[in-house]
Amino acid sequence: MGKYSDLQNDVFSIFNSTAWKAENIKTYPTNFIAVNSGNEFIRVSIIPSGNSVNLISVSGVLIIDIFTAAGNGPKATTTIADKLDSYLVGKSIMTQGSNRTSLFNSSLVMSGNDKDNPALYRATYTVPFNYFGVQ
Repeated sequence: MGKYSDLQNDVFSIFNSTAWKAENIKTYPTNFIAVNSGNEFIRVSIIPSGNSVNLISVSGVLIIDIFTAAGNGPKATTTIADKLDSYLVGKSIMTQGSNRTSLFNSSLVMSGNDKDNPALYRATYTVPFNYFGVQ
């Protein structure tokens, strides 16, 4: 495959794992319409945005929107962010061949009630990454 497909496969291998599924946090990719998504879920966007060491490598950021029920305070949001940290921060994902995705330190921004659904509170969790493709 190519670097963008491989990068996506790397990232979603985490969210398709048995351990993540046991967390019971609904997880959707960007540009996916979730019917009955509920009051607690995440939406994962992979934003490649920079050059890396060779033509089949890329750096960028994972942007994960965390949605929780509005009006209940930050506890659910920060709990999900801490769980994301345990799966992502400082991790390195090896896939087919010698390709690797390395994930770095996270940040969390509380955004407020979601503009499309004010019953949901939205926060944005980000983690920079480097995807290293090997020719």
